[in-house]
Amino acid sequence: MKHTKLLFTGLSILFIFACSKDQILKADLDASSDKSAAMNQTAMVPNANSEMLSNANLENVPNELLVKFKKGTSAEARTKAIGLLNAQVQEHIYTPAMKRSGDEQGVFLLRVNINALEAISKAKAFGEVEYAEPNWVYHHDVSSNDPSFTNGSLWGMYGATSVQSNQYGSGAAVAWANGTIGSNNVYIGIIDEGYMYNHEDLIANAGTNPKEIPNNKIDDDRNGLIDDVYGWDFAGNNNTVFDGVGDDHGTHVAGTIAAKGGNSKGVVGVAGFETNVKLLSAKFLGNRGGTTANAIKAVDYFTALKNTGLNIVATNNSWGGGGFSQALYDAIFRANTANILFIAAAGNNGTNNDNTASYPSNYNIENVIAVASITSTGGLSSFSQYGSLTVDLGAPGSGILSTVPISSKRGILSGYASYNGTSMATPHVTGAAALYASRNSGVTVTAIVIKNKILDAAKLTPTPSLAGKCVTGGRLNVSAF
Repeated sequence: MKHTKLLFTGLSILFIFACSKDQILKADLDASSDKSAAMNQTAMVPNANSEMLSNANLENVPNELLVKFKKGTSAEARTKAIGLLNAQVQEHIYTPAMKRSGDEQGVFLLRVNINALEAISKAKAFGEVEYAEPNWVYHHDVSSNDPSFTNGSLWGMYGATSVQSNQYGSGAAVAWANGTIGSNNVYIGIIDEGYMYNHEDLIANAGTNPKEIPNNKIDDDRNGLIDDVYGWDFAGNNNTVFDGVGDDHGTHVAGTIAAKGGNSKGVVGVAGFETNVKLLSAKFLGNRGGTTANAIKAVDYFTALKNTGLNIVATNNSWGGGGFSQALYDAIFRANTANILFIAAAGNNGTNNDNTASYPSNYNIENVIAVASITSTGGLSSFSQYGSLTVDLGAPGSGILSTVPISSKRGILSGYASYNGTSMATPHVTGAAALYASRNSGVTVTAIVIKNKILDAAKLTPTPSLAGKCVTGGRLNVSAF
C-alpha cells in the first residue's frame, strides 16, 4: 500500500512523494483497542505472559527485559535475582506517578547476554518476580479565516451544516459556530515524537509547565527533570522536545488537535479555534521508534503533572507495535486513576483487532478510546484496523492536512502536509475531548464522562462503513455533544 504526502509552505506546493510500506510505519503506524461497552474494563488482560510469548516475532529491544519485583521484596533479594540472571541494571524506572500510586518497587530495565525471551523464562521462575517482559518497540502510524479552511482543504473539520459542507467531517466547525471553543485551562499531552512548538500555527497554543522556570538549570517542580518547560524528551533524556524535521509526525498530530484558528495562517485544529487549548510534549519516539520503558515514563509524566494540579484532560497516542506489556498497562491505569483519557490509534494494517490484539489501544482499561480512520466519502480507510468489540469509533484519517516542520536554506520553517493514517484520525478525537472539557471547564468533568459523551455522539451518527466494524457503529461528531 502506498500513501501520498503533499508538503506545503504557506499555500505553495513544494513536492509530492509516495511512501513505501516501511515509510508508512515511520510516518503513520499506530495501534488498536480492547474496550467495548460489552466488555469488563476493570480486569487485566488474562494470560498476559502466554500472550507475550506468542508474540515473540514482534519487534523488541534485543537483550533487554523489564522486570517488576513483588511488593516487599528486599534490595538484597532483588540484587540476588538480577545476579542469577547475569544481568546489568540499565535503569530503575520509579516515577512520581508510581510512588503516588503506592508502588514500592518500580520497574527495572535489565540487559542480559542471552536472548530476552530466554531470560524472561528464567526470571518467571524466581519467587520475587511479579512479571518479566520484553522491552517492546513502538512506531507511529501517521468558522475560521485560515486559508486551508476557507478553500475546502480541511474536510475533517467540517460538518453537514457547516459552510464548507462535508457530512463525514468531525463537525468541529459546526461546534465552533454554536459557541463551543477551546479553553487555555485545558491541557493535552502529546505522547509521540516531539512537536514544533514554535510553528507559526502552533506557537499560540504551545503549553508550558507552569511550575518550571525556563532555562535556570533547576528542577523547580521537583519531578526529577530539569527545565521541562515544553515537556520532556524521554528518548534523548533532555528537555529539547523539538529536534527538527524528523518530528513531523508529532507536529502533524499537534496541528489537528489545536492549530490556531482565526490567524489567517495555514490550518485550524479541532480545539484551536479562538481560545487556546494548551499542548505539552512527552517525546519517546525517535528515528528507530520508541520503547516500552520510555512509553511508561511518558505516560507517567502527564499523570504526575495532573496530580500536581495541571488540568491534563487527555493524551494523544498515535503509535503502536509490540505485544501486551503489564508495565505499560499499569501506567495507563495510573492515568485512568488520575482522570486522564488515553486516546489511541487503532492501527494501519487493515486487520480485525477483535482477532489479533494491537497495542496500546487494545488495553482493556476504562480511559482508553480506540480510533479507526474514515475517508472524506465516509468509507472505512483501506488501511484502517477495526473491531466490533475493540475499536470505539471512526474519525477523519485519510488526506488530513496539518502542520509540519520543513527544511530550507533558511533553516527549519513552518510548513503543512497531507498525511494518511489512524494516527491522523486519533487527534481529531483528542481535540474533541479538549473541546468538551473546555465547554465544561467550570465543573469537574471526569475522563469517563467525556469518553461517554464522545461515544454517545458517535452512536447518534451511524456510518454504514462502520456498522459491525466498531463498538458504536458511528463516527466522531463534535457538533452532537
